[in-house]
Amino acid sequence: MLVHRRTSDLRAALATVRGKGDAVSFVPTMGYLHEGHAALIRRAAQLAPRVVVSVFVNPLQFGPREDFERYPRDPDRDLRVAAGAGATDVWFPAASDLTPPGLTVKVEPGPLGRVLCGKSRPGHFRGVCTIVAKLFHVVQPDYAVFGWKDAQQLVIIRRMVADLDFPVHIEGVETVREADGLAMSSRNSYLSAEERARAVWLSRSLFEVRDLVDCGRERRSRELEKHAAAMITQRGGARLDYVRVVSLDSLRPLRVVEPGNTLVAAAAWFGQTRLIDNVRF
Repeated sequence: MLVHRRTSDLRAALATVRGKGDAVSFVPTMGYLHEGHAALIRRAAQLAPRVVVSVFVNPLQFGPREDFERYPRDPDRDLRVAAGAGATDVWFPAASDLTPPGLTVKVEPGPLGRVLCGKSRPGHFRGVCTIVAKLFHVVQPDYAVFGWKDAQQLVIIRRMVADLDFPVHIEGVETVREADGLAMSSRNSYLSAEERARAVWLSRSLFEVRDLVDCGRERRSRELEKHAAAMITQRGGARLDYVRVVSLDSLRPLRVVEPGNTLVAAAAWFGQTRLIDNVRF
C-alpha cells in the first residue's frame, strides 16, 4: 500500500495506472477509520484493482461552533484499517491543496442541501460538495464509494455527479452497525457510557417505523415521524433535531410512504454529540 502526502505524487502514481488501462475506485473519508469505512474500502476493491482512500477532515463542512478541532484523528489507525480492507493507496491531502487561502468558488448543492441536516447545518453540504469535487478532479476515479449511513450526502453527491457531468459511478454501501444496532460513526467515540446506552434508541426508533410500514399498520408520514420522535426523546433521552419521512430521489416530504422511494432520516443530540441515522424502504 502506497502512502501519499503530496497531491503531485498521487497524480503521478494514478497516471501510471491509467496508462495500463486499470480502473480506479475511490473512498473519500475524514479519517478515524472503523469497520464502516472498511466495508466501503472492501466494496471499492471489488469494483477496481486500484483503491484510493483519502483522509481529510474537511473544515468547509463544519459550522463555526461545531467539532472541527476535536474531531477524532488517528493516522496510524487509518493506515491499519485501510491496509486490512484492501486499499492500494492512502492519500493525506494537505489543507493548502484543498482549502487554500482565498478559496472563493464553491459547489452549491441547491435545494437538496437545505433540508434535513442541511437545515440544521447551513453551508454543510456546500462544503462537502466543494471538497468532494476537488478530490474527484485529483483522483479521477471510475468508481467512488459512499455509505448509506449519510444518506442525504449520498443523494447529493449523486446529483452533483449527474448535474456536473463527472465521469464517475457512485456506489452506495449499506450502513454498518454495532451488535445492538447503533450505526458505526467516528463521533460515537465522543459518547459516555451512559450516552452510548441511550443512543441505541435512535436506530431502534427507525427500525420500529420500518416494521410498522412493513406489517401494514401505518403509512402516514406524520404518524411515523411522531412515533420515532417519541422513542428517541422519551426512551433515548435525546434532544431531537429532526425525524422526517421524505422521498429518496428528491428528499421532498411525503404525506404517505412510497414503497421503494422512502427515506426516514433522523438526527438527535445525546449529550453534546449529534448522531444521524436512517432507514429506506
